Amino acid sequence: MVTAKESTTSEELIPRQILFGNPENTSPLLSPDGNHLAYLAPSPDGVMNIFIKSNFAAAADENELFVAGRMITNSPKRAIRSLAWAYDSSTIFYMQDDDGDENFHLFAVDNATTSTSEDDGIIPKARDLTPGKDVKAQNIFTNYRYPDQILVGTNQRNPKVFDMYRCYYKTGELVLDTINPGDVIGWKVEDVSFEVRAATVRNSVDSSTTVRVRSRAGSIDIDSDDNNEEGDGKDTEWRDVFHYPYGEEGGLINFCPDGGKTGYITSSLGRETTALLKVDMMTGETMEEIYCNEKANVGGITLQRDTKELRAVTYNYARTERVFYDDELKKDYEFLKSTAPDSEIEIGVASRSLDEMKWVVAYSSSSGPTSYVVYDKLKQTVSPLFVSNPKLLPYKFAPMEVVSIPARDGLDLVGYLTRALGKGGPPTPLILLVHGGPWARDYWGFNPQAQWFANRGYATLQVNFRGSTGYGKTFLHKGDKQWGVGDMQHDLTDSVEWAIREGIADKDNICIKGGSYGGYACLAGLTFTPDLYKCGVDIVGPSNIKTLLDSIPDYWAPLRNGMLLKIGDVDGDEEFNKKISPLYHVDKIKAPLLIGQGANDPRVKQSEADQVAFSMTEKGIPVEYVLYPDEGHGFARPENRIDFNGRVEHFLAKHLGGRAEEFAEVEGATARFPLLEKEGNQAEEA
Repeated sequence: MVTAKESTTSEELIPRQILFGNPENTSPLLSPDGNHLAYLAPSPDGVMNIFIKSNFAAAADENELFVAGRMITNSPKRAIRSLAWAYDSSTIFYMQDDDGDENFHLFAVDNATTSTSEDDGIIPKARDLTPGKDVKAQNIFTNYRYPDQILVGTNQRNPKVFDMYRCYYKTGELVLDTINPGDVIGWKVEDVSFEVRAATVRNSVDSSTTVRVRSRAGSIDIDSDDNNEEGDGKDTEWRDVFHYPYGEEGGLINFCPDGGKTGYITSSLGRETTALLKVDMMTGETMEEIYCNEKANVGGITLQRDTKELRAVTYNYARTERVFYDDELKKDYEFLKSTAPDSEIEIGVASRSLDEMKWVVAYSSSSGPTSYVVYDKLKQTVSPLFVSNPKLLPYKFAPMEVVSIPARDGLDLVGYLTRALGKGGPPTPLILLVHGGPWARDYWGFNPQAQWFANRGYATLQVNFRGSTGYGKTFLHKGDKQWGVGDMQHDLTDSVEWAIREGIADKDNICIKGGSYGGYACLAGLTFTPDLYKCGVDIVGPSNIKTLLDSIPDYWAPLRNGMLLKIGDVDGDEEFNKKISPLYHVDKIKAPLLIGQGANDPRVKQSEADQVAFSMTEKGIPVEYVLYPDEGHGFARPENRIDFNGRVEHFLAKHLGGRAEEFAEVEGATARFPLLEKEGNQAEEA
């Protein structure tokens, strides 16, 4: 039990290198046959790559150390962050972009060993399955019934839309399968036929969403002027079946194995939060309302692979909760819960073998690194696999508390508080850490930033302000047209004032920090409530909403009108744009600001940081600006992440008075300083 005067974390400074460097091992995935384990780990050069342990067997006891497998990729600079098995249990898929441009390509690499040795030191050659300049891949489907092929969406034909291609990944052959007529933003596949049978469509005028369905796939005439699929009968025609007007939430989950005649959807129609429904895919009629939670949307849905019988549903108001429909699965989770280190642990399934007899399970805590175990369902045993970042284990970390914060209009906001001192202790400086999106949310769990701040003497408050997702349609759309000077920002202000009233925060030492929308909220906080914050940290945050929307990627075009409905008409109302854009209110800023930006950011262009930083400098307002030429929307390379966080730490120590680890130049970091470069250029010209 932490007393009021005790620190919630270790007395010694926890090194930034440990908090923000690479994990030792992470993202473990069993092959479908259960014989191999793929995972991510640092290469000898310190870049996250894919490793394989063939003929994988769980540890015999808890003292047996994890022995590294064989490295099968060699990305030299930018980390691989996701991977998946093909159903041949030999091929691994992964995504990779170029220096943060988010034009992710799909790659395949063969797991087959090149000799009898587990590690012969030879790295197999990865194959780019979706080649082409500025091509982006998404909507990837695999199917155990069709182990030699996958379905993948790319924008290679038209940069604004994603068609679906059938890829024979062993040969690399890519065949156009389903053409996007221009309004489709997502696709769904029927499992038994492995055909694209559903499309999610966004109306560019009213931003309503429609789910189109067809009974079977048609053939394609690639020479047709209108780029449409040939009508091979009425059952190949697309039908608008489910319609969600703007303001409603929901979508297709999956088809049932009856030829696609029935399926599962989520829908908020006629209710506040999304419900899980079984529906007639021909008529759109609801056959059964299966589950709805009055406080939170339906989250994860687990279906039996072949029968599509419902096994479990999750929802998350403050923590992840499960509702079971399968007694056997419920017993599995109860057994796993009984073996967890403590009752606060959240359990997640990282992967299962195809026969579901072997699982890799994640035990997650808010006060320590994630640990992975292997569950043998037949033997009913749990064996340790590895801890994602064992270098964290010697340190003490603060628990994350769930808090409820009343907004000024009475709306309850879910928040997460990480204290620097025990309950009842004196107020400490506070970091208001604002999530991005803004149509996203914060979650309970281990947050390296919150733990870092607690260790340096700052409390951290994260708030799911109105406009955050997961809490129903009214909560989401209470954020419409409320950026900057409206209720979304008021919720953040109210949360700080709550923390001051509760004796958590020192009113004279508050920092607002965030990335993306959180960066915008930082700029808005400093401009529109300049007396509330002592300083701010903005990472890839937009400063002018009109220029932000004018520079979004081509493939976001179908979403643009919906963004205008949520943000406000910055296209047609110049005064409104000026009202909510911090760039036009720079002269109100009183607190120092630190800006971090990736030069290749496709969402929030470098110009958004440039214009506010140079404007502040011209007006004599203190600002520091760090630019990373090999980053995009955030800092993926650990060298840059550690470098920027070192600068943040000393910025906070200077203005809030917390502790700081000594700053040292990070080898491999690419930080540039546009404000200083401009000064140098001007001096040379003079």
